[in-house]
Amino acid sequence: MSEARLIDGRAEADNLRARVAAEVADLKAKHGLTPGLAVVLVGEDPASQVYVRSKGEQSQAAGMHSVTHKLPAETTQDALIDLVRQLNADPAIHGILVQMPLPPGLDEKSVIEAIDPDKDVDGLHVINAGRLSQGLPALAPCTPVGCMILLRQTLGEDLSGLRAVVVGRSILVGRPVAQLLLQADCTVTIAHSRTRDLASVCREADILVAAVGRPRMIPGDWIRPGATVIDVGINRVPFDDPAKAAEGRTKLVGDVDFRSARKVAGAITPVPNGVGPMTVACLLANTVTAARRIRGV
Repeated sequence: MSEARLIDGRAEADNLRARVAAEVADLKAKHGLTPGLAVVLVGEDPASQVYVRSKGEQSQAAGMHSVTHKLPAETTQDALIDLVRQLNADPAIHGILVQMPLPPGLDEKSVIEAIDPDKDVDGLHVINAGRLSQGLPALAPCTPVGCMILLRQTLGEDLSGLRAVVVGRSILVGRPVAQLLLQADCTVTIAHSRTRDLASVCREADILVAAVGRPRMIPGDWIRPGATVIDVGINRVPFDDPAKAAEGRTKLVGDVDFRSARKVAGAITPVPNGVGPMTVACLLANTVTAARRIRGV
């Protein structure tokens, strides 16, 4: 059996960013509207700093208005929520993203709930989650939106009738991607670490979405031959090479054991360069959507 086709998230993200840039230019020319994104970073977390810098650079490259607010780790809950409320009231800002995780002592749920749902481009506000669950127009979390784009690019626009298994039930990925798959008329099972006989459940899937946060948890023999595998996991582990591992060097792997899975699946996202690049591109697309809705375009 031939190896699974690789689903190129970088190429699809490039295509999406190009479409966003064209839409931004059109909004400016026809409506005098420049979509604006504000990103808030609290503290000095290195990974968060990389993500925030990437979001700022990509939004500017797309022609958007981009603002980054960097706050010290000692920022109080009240001060952070005050900033969010200022951004809610700013007509130049259409999308607000508070980078997670927040430093200890800050309540992430309260901060998310303070964001205007119409500007919640991370799709985490309870109103957006509720609208998504009822099949109403909503700003959905960026990574699940990216997963759906990659699935349709791989399998075609019509996913109806396919059996989808989502391993993971987080509010950021597992639950919203399950809702989006339901809207696409898939038959959806949400599984997790406590699911009985998880291997058998996974083998039923035409579409397997792994978003559980455990490196290489899903081996190839859990995958139905020919299935499409979307691996959302990003886990840093030591190199397999003992010499490199002894030097403290690490690499990124997914929640799926890529080497064995590729021998069974029909198509699979690699880690890195699979789902990851889609997340920021979908953030830009969500900001344009929010700008259109707020302005009534």
